[in-house]
Amino acid sequence: MNIKKNLPIYSIILLIFISCNSRPTAEQKADREIRSVSGSYKPPIFINDNRIEKIKEIAPVIQKLIEEHAIENNIPGIASGIVVGDKLILESTTGLINLEKKLPATTQSCFRIASMTKSFTAMAIMKLRDEGKLFLHDPVTKYIPEMSGMEYLTSDANVINIENLLTMTAGFPEDNPWGDRQLDEPDQMLINLVTEGISLSNPSSYQFEYSNTGYALLGNIISRVSGEPYQEYIRQNILQPLGMYNTYWEYDSVPADQLVLGYRWEDGQWKLEPMLHDGSFGAMGGLITSIEDFSKYVSFHLSAWPQRSGADNGPIKRSTLREMHTPQFSRLYANANDFNGNPCAIISGYGYGLSIATDCNDIKWISHGGALPGFGSSYFLFPHYGVGLMAFCNLTYTSPWPFTEIEKLLFETVDLQPRQLPVSDILVERQGQVVQLIQSWDTDLEAQILAENFYLDKSREDRMNEVKEILDNAGTIQSVNKITPYNQLRGSFKLQTENGAITIFFTLTPEKIPKVQYLDISYYPNEAEK
Repeated sequence: MNIKKNLPIYSIILLIFISCNSRPTAEQKADREIRSVSGSYKPPIFINDNRIEKIKEIAPVIQKLIEEHAIENNIPGIASGIVVGDKLILESTTGLINLEKKLPATTQSCFRIASMTKSFTAMAIMKLRDEGKLFLHDPVTKYIPEMSGMEYLTSDANVINIENLLTMTAGFPEDNPWGDRQLDEPDQMLINLVTEGISLSNPSSYQFEYSNTGYALLGNIISRVSGEPYQEYIRQNILQPLGMYNTYWEYDSVPADQLVLGYRWEDGQWKLEPMLHDGSFGAMGGLITSIEDFSKYVSFHLSAWPQRSGADNGPIKRSTLREMHTPQFSRLYANANDFNGNPCAIISGYGYGLSIATDCNDIKWISHGGALPGFGSSYFLFPHYGVGLMAFCNLTYTSPWPFTEIEKLLFETVDLQPRQLPVSDILVERQGQVVQLIQSWDTDLEAQILAENFYLDKSREDRMNEVKEILDNAGTIQSVNKITPYNQLRGSFKLQTENGAITIFFTLTPEKIPKVQYLDISYYPNEAEK
């Protein structure tokens, strides 16, 4: 259950209601006020969007890969799906969810998703934060006073706060597979654990270490702050608003023909794993759901991207989702490989209930896995591509899919392309003016578009001479290419000329009427002239 790509990753109370609702700070009140918003911003968009059609074309290949994976790994049953935007566009199932009754796996089959539960718990914490009922920097002891006698490793260690639990930086030891077996423990067991004192492996706020216990404590905090069991709070405030009516905490609640039984492969045969009831550690890994239901959750996460104006109708705000998607305590994996086995460094960190990584090709993904006795699960979101993938299986601690092969299909065969940022109106305007300026050096135009630093950094005479030499060598300007934006106030474009190409890069000031503060002009002659 380590946080590594392509592996199933990872595998929380109720009772006492403490009235610890805090008043929103001035900053939080300001955040909720209506703010002035630009009417000119253009969010990134897909160009020639044919993702759905192209992904559907590879459906038979994915089905074959899933079936082969099941055979090679002795997996009784697998269900998987691909989401594009707000639609489950591809489904794949194979095998059985109940060997005795020979029930086939379907996208309505309900698998225990183990540690994939953690992001639901984190989302509930963030919702309570947004409502001003708790703050991420609050000490955990404010809500769980039984931890007040805890022994820290060093005198200068930071007091453990809620964000430490979310990001697994409290200093608790990695607790797989011990934590998996605590799923059905009563609340008193968790309270006894913290009262007696949790052993620490690191000083707090020092480094990431995977902790199921930390998420069990988050579940306890949700229960105490909300005044109801965390399971009910999550059901009412996350599951139901998303239409996830076939997602459960207790396996006894699942319709018999939809309940997936878990198995382990031992002595050349499948052996039934006992199902664990819901309990105090459920917030770390207790949810049971189907591909059809979970696809709605995947779509909600994808909806956070890109940043944009407009209605915010989810259980939590888009901006809050993006907070969850922000890695903490990031680590460089310099020796990682891409899906072709080529060296490709990855920088990865844990956010709030989610693992986030970006590779050397600038592909970002958000993911989590789950593993419990009898089950393995995983999901990946590619936010800049608007695509999400998920897969569940019913074999102990087993990856439910050949993810690397599927990833390769998406990025090589389908050739997924990310959203592209449209050019802002001010960049288009300044582009035309820059082209005019370098040919005329009109003083009125200079006064209109050049920032006050422009000739302080390099004299007007030097700039004019430098550009004149480039234009003389390049010859007649034949066409002006479209500008490539880097953001709203920075971009580059090419001038195709008689003898080659001129690349122009410029960046604008933060003034209300942005002006050119930096201008770089480079000439690249045709091959024949080199």
